[in-house]
Amino acid sequence: MRRVLRTGKVSMNQAEPGHTPQNGRETHPRGTASGTESHLTGAAWAVGTADADGVDVSQPADTEQAEEQRCTRTRLRAQMVSAGFYDSGKSERWLEAPELAAVDRVNLFAGLRYAPSPDTALPALVRLIEKHPPVAERANSGEKQMGLFRLLGASQAVGDFLYRHPQTIDPLFDTDTVRGETELVATEHPKTVLDTPETDTPNKTPEREQKSPLPQSAPLNTPYRTRLLHAVGADPDAERPRAHAELTGKDGYVALRVAYRAELAKIALIDVCSPDPVELMPTIGRHLADLAAAALEGALAIARTEVAEGAGGGLCAAPARGASVDALDLAIIGMGKCGARELNYISDVDVVYVIAPAPASDLPEGAEPLTEQECAQIGTELVHALTKAIMAPAPEPPLWEVDANLRPEGKDGPLVRTVESYVSYYKRWAENWEFQALLKARPVAGSAHLGRRFAHAIDPFVWDSAARESFVESVQAMRARVTDNIPPAQVEQQIKLGPGGLRDIEFTVQLLQLVHGRTDPTVRTKSTIESLEALTGSSYISRADAQTFALYYKKLRLLEHRIQLSQLRRTHLMPAKEHERRALARSLVSPERLGTLSAEQMYKAWQKLKRNVRSLHERVFFRPLLAAVSTLSRDEVVLTESAAQDRLAALGYRDPRGAMRHIQALTSGVSRRAEIQRHLMPVLLGWFADGVDADAGLLGFRIVSESLGTTSWYLRMLRDSPAAAERLCHILSSSRYITDLLEDAPTSITWLDKVADLQPLGAAALKAEIASLLSRHDDSAEAMRAVRYLRRREILRIAMGDALNLLGVQQVCTGLATVDECTIGAALALAEREEVNAGERDEKTTPQKSDAPQHDSQDAAGENPEDEQRNPLLTEITVIAMGRLGGAENGFGSDADVMFVHRPVEGAGEKEAQAQANRIVNRLMQLIKQPVRPAIRAERPLEVDADLRPEGKQGALVRSLDSYRAYYERWAETWEFQALLRARPIAGSEELGRAFIELIDPYRYPREFTAEQAQQVRRMKARVEHERMPHGADRTRQLKLGRGGLSDVEWLVQLIQLQHAHEVQGLRTTSTLEALDAAVEANLVAAEDAEVLRDAWLLATKIRGGNVLRGVRQSDLLPTLRDALEAVARWSGYTPGSARQLEEDYLRVTRNARKVYERLFFEG
Repeated sequence: MRRVLRTGKVSMNQAEPGHTPQNGRETHPRGTASGTESHLTGAAWAVGTADADGVDVSQPADTEQAEEQRCTRTRLRAQMVSAGFYDSGKSERWLEAPELAAVDRVNLFAGLRYAPSPDTALPALVRLIEKHPPVAERANSGEKQMGLFRLLGASQAVGDFLYRHPQTIDPLFDTDTVRGETELVATEHPKTVLDTPETDTPNKTPEREQKSPLPQSAPLNTPYRTRLLHAVGADPDAERPRAHAELTGKDGYVALRVAYRAELAKIALIDVCSPDPVELMPTIGRHLADLAAAALEGALAIARTEVAEGAGGGLCAAPARGASVDALDLAIIGMGKCGARELNYISDVDVVYVIAPAPASDLPEGAEPLTEQECAQIGTELVHALTKAIMAPAPEPPLWEVDANLRPEGKDGPLVRTVESYVSYYKRWAENWEFQALLKARPVAGSAHLGRRFAHAIDPFVWDSAARESFVESVQAMRARVTDNIPPAQVEQQIKLGPGGLRDIEFTVQLLQLVHGRTDPTVRTKSTIESLEALTGSSYISRADAQTFALYYKKLRLLEHRIQLSQLRRTHLMPAKEHERRALARSLVSPERLGTLSAEQMYKAWQKLKRNVRSLHERVFFRPLLAAVSTLSRDEVVLTESAAQDRLAALGYRDPRGAMRHIQALTSGVSRRAEIQRHLMPVLLGWFADGVDADAGLLGFRIVSESLGTTSWYLRMLRDSPAAAERLCHILSSSRYITDLLEDAPTSITWLDKVADLQPLGAAALKAEIASLLSRHDDSAEAMRAVRYLRRREILRIAMGDALNLLGVQQVCTGLATVDECTIGAALALAEREEVNAGERDEKTTPQKSDAPQHDSQDAAGENPEDEQRNPLLTEITVIAMGRLGGAENGFGSDADVMFVHRPVEGAGEKEAQAQANRIVNRLMQLIKQPVRPAIRAERPLEVDADLRPEGKQGALVRSLDSYRAYYERWAETWEFQALLRARPIAGSEELGRAFIELIDPYRYPREFTAEQAQQVRRMKARVEHERMPHGADRTRQLKLGRGGLSDVEWLVQLIQLQHAHEVQGLRTTSTLEALDAAVEANLVAAEDAEVLRDAWLLATKIRGGNVLRGVRQSDLLPTLRDALEAVARWSGYTPGSARQLEEDYLRVTRNARKVYERLFFEG
C-alpha cells in the first residue's frame, strides 16, 4: 500500500464548474475513491503497512508486548468477523481513524452489526464524522441509530451524497423509520387527475374540457412536488410554476438534484429498516415514481424560467419567449415503470410530451395565442431545458436519463406533439409494441388538463390492440424475451430479462390485461401488483395464483432495488463477487433477522424462484381455459366462452373455437386419460403456442391421444415425463408430415422419453434388422413392404430429432443417407433372391465356380455360402451412390442418384450375364417404388435416379465393369469425372465396389488437371445456373442454385478436389464439408473463407429440410410470406418473432459465400 500524505482537507464541493465525477461519485479528499487509504496516524499507518506487506517496521524490543499486540489484533478481527465484516484485515485500519476517537468501540460494533456491509459502512461513517462531527454522537448511540449504519452499509452512493451535502445528514437520520413507513403506506395512493371522471356534457370542446373543474392543477399533487418546487423557488399552486430567476442554470440543477436525493435517501432509509421489506416494495416503487414525477415538475419549472429569459435548451441560442411560455400547455406523460408507479432506485424515466396552446381565457395579459408552429418550437425548447436540468453536467451529478424514445417515430420523430397528432399517428402508423407501451402511460407532470385529454384519447388504441392482425406475432416476440442482446455469460444472472425473471411476470400480466381489458374496463390498471388484484377480482386468475405471482414479483423487485441502491447504478445483474452477494443477502432481510440468510442460501432461493415463475405462467394463463369446457374444482377460475377464445387467439390459435372443441374432447369425462389430460392441458397449450402452428399441434395431440389414450405407457409418459410431453407438443406443432407419420406409428412417441432414442441408427443395426425382415418373408412384395415401413420409421426418428434440434445438420444428412443405402441394399438382395428362386423353379443349370465372388446382398437375403453350386446368378452387382447420396448429404425427400455395375462370374457368358443384371436392376427399381398393399400411410417412396450413368438416359441401365472402363477411357467428359467425385459403393458386391473405385480414382483425382479442364467446369457451372434456375426465381432466395447457395459451395469444393486431390490425400472424400476442411489444412482455402462457405451450406440445408417437412411446395426457396418465414425460422432454431432475423442472416451469409466463391472459383 502506498503512503498517502496528509496535505490538508479538500472539500468535495470544490469541483470545477460543469465537472461531473464519474458514476456520480467523487474521490475522497485524502485517498482513493472509497477512502480506504486515509485517516491513519503515522504509527497506525506503519503497523498497517507492515501487516499488509509482511515487513515488521516497528519491531518491539519486548517479545511479550509483541505477543499482546498479536492477541489484541486477533480478538479485534474476531469481533469484526462477528459483526459481519468481510475483509477485516482491510477494514481494521479504519478503526484507528482519529474521527472515531469519541466513539465507544462497543457501541460502534453494536451499530455496525446492522449494516448489510460493515466494510462499506465504516469508511462512510468516518468520512461523515470528518465532514459533520455531530455524526460521532449518533454513532455512539449504537443500535439506537440502527438506520445510520443500515443505510451506509446498504448504499455507498447515498454515503457519498451525504458527504457532499452534510446539511442533509441530521434531517435524514432524525427520521423515525417506523412512523416514516406508516406515512409512506398512508400516502402511497395520492389523488391524480385521472381520478376525476370525464363527464359527457353537450357541445363539449377541448377548450371547455380544459376548463372543467379539477381537484388540482397538477396531474399528481404530492409532498414531493411541493418540496422540490420550493427548492427551485417555484410556487406549487401556480397554474404553470416557474423557478426563481436565481435558481436556473447549474445553481438550479444543483438545488433540484440535492432536494431530490435528500428525499430519495429518506425513502431508502425507511426501506432498509423495514421489518418486512418484501411487502413494502410496492410502496417504495410508488414513492420513487412520485419523486421522479416531482423532479420532472421541478425541471419544467426551471425550463419555463430559462426559456422565458432566452436561456433555454437546444442546439442554438433561442430568443427570450417572455409571456409566451405561459401561453403553452405542456404535459409530461410517464411511460414504463414511471407510468406504472413501480420505479426502481435508479432507472431510465420513459416519457412522451404533449403540447397545446393555452385557452384564450387563460392567456396572461399581453400574450397572443400561439400558432401550431410556435407551440412546437417553444415546447421543444422547454423539453431541451428540462432534460438539461435532470441530466446535464453540474457540481451535483445527474439524476437519471430522461428517455423519450417511446414517442411516435422514436428518435426520428418530433419531441413534442399535440393530442391530435398522437391520435393521427396511432390510427395510421403505430405498431403493436407501441400500443403495449401505452398500457402504462400516465400523466405525471405539467398540465393536468392536457394530460387527462391525452390519456382519454389514447385509451381506445391500447385496449383495441388485441384485435389487430399482427397481435399474435407481437405477443410471441414478447414471450420470447429479448435475450439475444444479452451477453451469453449474463443471461443466467439477469434478474429482469433472463428466464424466470421480472419480464416473465410482466409479460403474463400485461398479456392478460390486453386480452381481457378489451371488453372488461375493470382490468385496465397500470402497475403489475394492482393489475394482478384487478384480474383476480374479475375472476381471470385464481386468488391463490395471483398471490403467489405477486409474492414472486415483489421478491424479484426487492432484489433489483437492493442491487441498484448500492451504487445508485442501473443494473439488473446478480452480483458475481462473493462479498457483494453477501452484502446483498444481508440487505434483503429485516434488521431483526440479520444473519439468517447467507449468500449461498440467497442464490439457491433465487434459482428456485426463477423456476417457479416460469411454471406459474402456464398455470395462470392456461388453466382457466379448462374451466370453460370442463368441470373443475370450485376454487378454479371459470372463464366465459368468449374470454377463453380471446386468450387462445392471443396466443396464436387461428381457430379458437376449434381449439376449444379439441380441449373439450380431450378433457371431458371421468376416465383416467381425461383426468391426466385435464391436469396437463394448461402446460400443453402453452407448449403448442410456443411451436410453429398451435392449431396443428393441438389437433395432432388429439389424434395421437385418441389412438393411444388407453395405453398405460402413454399416460404414464405424459404424467411422469414433462420433458417428453414438451417434446411431443413441439413436434406436433412443427410439422404436419411428422404428425401423419406418428398417427400410423404412435409407439414411436416412446423415443421422446429418452433423447438417445432419437439418434439415427447406424448402418450395422439397420442391416441386421433388414436381414431379419427378409428372412421372415418369402414373398418379395411383403418383404419390401416391411423394409419400406422400416425406412419410414427411421425417417420419422430423424425428423423428430431434427425438429427438436437434437441433431446437427450433418447428422441428419448422414442418417437419411444410411437409411436409403440400406433400403437399396434390401431391394437388391430381394431381386437377386427372386432370380435364384426362379432359376431353381426352371431347373436351369448355369456353370458356377465354387470360388465365385460373394456379395453382401446374398448375406442380407439369408443365403448359405455352402449352396453356391445351386446359385444360378451369372453376375455380381454393386450399386454406386452418386450426388448427395454419395456424399452422405441427403435431405428429406432427396432422390437417390446411383449407377449400377456388374461383373460376370467366371465361366458365365457376357450376354447372359448382362441380361440377368438388367432383370435384377429393373426388379430392384420396381420393388422400391411400386405401390404396396396395404398402403403405407404418409410414405414418400424413394426415387432412384440413374441418369448420371454413361450416356445418361440413352445408355444402358447397368453396365459391366469393363464397359465402364472403356467408356471413361474414350468418351467421358470433364463433368462426368466431376460427378465421380461423389461416387461411393453402398450395396452389393464389396469386391466389385472396390474394383470400381480403383477404376475411377485416376479420372476423378487426375495427376494433372489442365487449365482448359478447369475452364470447362466453370462454363458448365454457368450453364447450370442459367438453364436450371426456375423462371422468375429470386436468385438471392434460391437455396440450391441461387447466390451463395448449395451449388456454389459444392462446385467450388469439387473444383479444388479435381485440381489437388492427387497430391492431397484428405481431399479424397465424397463429403463436401470434409473436403473443405482438408482444403484448409492444405492451405488451399483460408480458414475464414471456409467458415463462410460452411455456414452458408449448413443454413441452406437446414432451411431446405424444414421446407420439405412442412410440406412447402417450393422447398428450394427461402419463403417470402411472413408466416412461412416465421415457421422456417422456428424450425431452424430461432426464437419466436425472428422471421426477419432469419431472412437477414440467410441473405448476409449467402452474399458473403458468393463473394468467396467468385474469388476462388474463377482465379487462374
